[in-house]
Amino acid sequence: MNILTFDIEEWFHILDNYSTKTVDKWINYESRIYPNMDKIFTFLEESNQKATFFVVGWIAEKYPDIVKRIDALGYEVGSHSHFHQLMYEQSRKEVEEDLNKSIDILESLTGKKITSFRAPGFSITEANKMVFEVLAMNGITHDCSVFPAKRAHGGFTSGIKSEPSMIEINGYRIKEFPINTVSIYGYKWIFSGGGYFRLTPLALIKQWSKSSDYIMTYFHPRDFDPNQPIIEDLSRFRKFKSYVGLTSCMSKLKEWTADFDFVDLASADKQIDWQKVPIVKL
Repeated sequence: MNILTFDIEEWFHILDNYSTKTVDKWINYESRIYPNMDKIFTFLEESNQKATFFVVGWIAEKYPDIVKRIDALGYEVGSHSHFHQLMYEQSRKEVEEDLNKSIDILESLTGKKITSFRAPGFSITEANKMVFEVLAMNGITHDCSVFPAKRAHGGFTSGIKSEPSMIEINGYRIKEFPINTVSIYGYKWIFSGGGYFRLTPLALIKQWSKSSDYIMTYFHPRDFDPNQPIIEDLSRFRKFKSYVGLTSCMSKLKEWTADFDFVDLASADKQIDWQKVPIVKL
């Protein structure tokens, strides 16, 4: 089972960085969302491919026609929060308010119930696992926020493996679709999205895909934009991670999806016998 998803945000929505952190900083940058979305739409149309779009509420509010176009073309819409902030830096109240703000704007534009979610930067960790309860209490039935490996923004390194599972917390249940990993000399490596995909040679991606029963992808409009400006105050490592492989990312994605079958989240959900998946109690 290979699932194709896109996180719809601007090129400057880079987390944990002062000059790109909040709305008052975002006004300093040009918008590049339209041409980058056009590349995604063209790819999906030409490949006859379905996908799920996790949309930042701020994008939906500022560019409602983008969300309407996603919906009109028959693609599934989920929430990627409203203000694209690290969730472990937020209180429970802030998490819930931000979530509902995003849900309200997305539902008003699509006329459909929003039931899926992905946290910015996969920022649900063991320390803020209460987010799962907040999601379930507010109508989210499918989550794609777990990064089951160590990373800069925490990761969720215990309990949840790289496979669909059911999370249970304080009497609430939510279907979890985590990011997939491969083991390299005991180290968990991610290859299915973002900078990891851009950095990893396509031959290795294909090799690992053949041996994987489950793949969860995550791409952003900026992944396909080699002409985007460089954010100067990023560290050398983050500049490398943010800008490596932008020129070849779309061609890699086209070849990868041509060789393997991909579905959207809704289709994947129907293929799973949820009575048989692991239950993770938090």
